Amino acid sequence: MPTSAQINRHLSALASCTLCPQMHKPVVVGRAVASRILLVGQAPGDKEPKLGRPFAWTAGKTLFKWMHEAVGWTEDETRDRIYFAAVCRCFPGKKATGGDRVPEEDEIANCAGWLQAEVRLLRPALVLPVGKLAITQFLPPAPLNDLIGRQVSLTYAGHTMDCIPLPHPSGASPWHRMEPGKTLLRQALARVAAHPAVTAIK
Repeated sequence: MPTSAQINRHLSALASCTLCPQMHKPVVVGRAVASRILLVGQAPGDKEPKLGRPFAWTAGKTLFKWMHEAVGWTEDETRDRIYFAAVCRCFPGKKATGGDRVPEEDEIANCAGWLQAEVRLLRPALVLPVGKLAITQFLPPAPLNDLIGRQVSLTYAGHTMDCIPLPHPSGASPWHRMEPGKTLLRQALARVAAHPAVTAIK
C-alpha cells in the first residue's frame, strides 16, 4: 500500500492542476486514504468546492445512507475507509438552460490521467463507479438496468480489479427510488458489503 506521504504528494499535484480553463476552481479532492476501495463520482456540484470535499451535499447524504445501510459505516468512517475520486475533479459550471454542465470529452480525458495515476498508486481491489458518466469510464455504455446489481472484473490502467457500479444518488434521478432500480440497488449494495476489500475492514 502507498504511504500517506505518497498520497498527499499526489493530492497536492492534483490540487494545482490547471489543464481545463472552463472548469471552476478549486479542485475538489477527498482524504489521503490508502484504501483498496476506490469510489469514482462524476464531477463536483457547486457546493463541493465551497465545502471542500466530494459528495458534500444532497447526493452525498443519500450515498452515505446507502453505505450505512450496506456496511454500517458513518459518513466519517466511509470517508476514512474509501478513497474518493471522480471523472472530473472541478465543478464544470452551469448550463445556460439550468443544471450542471456535462464535462467535455477533452476535460474528461485530461482528468483521466489523475484517475489512472490513482489506480496505479492504490492498486485497488474494488472500484465503485457512481453514475453513468463514471460507469462508462470502466464499462461499455448500457442501460442502468443491465449494469446495477452486477460485479465484474476489469482491467484499467494496467491493473485488474472488481467493479460494482452504483446509480447516481441525485435527487433529480428517480431511477434508484422505483423498480427495478430499488431491487438492483439493494443487490449492488449487498455485493459491496460482501466484497473481501470491505469485509477486511469490517
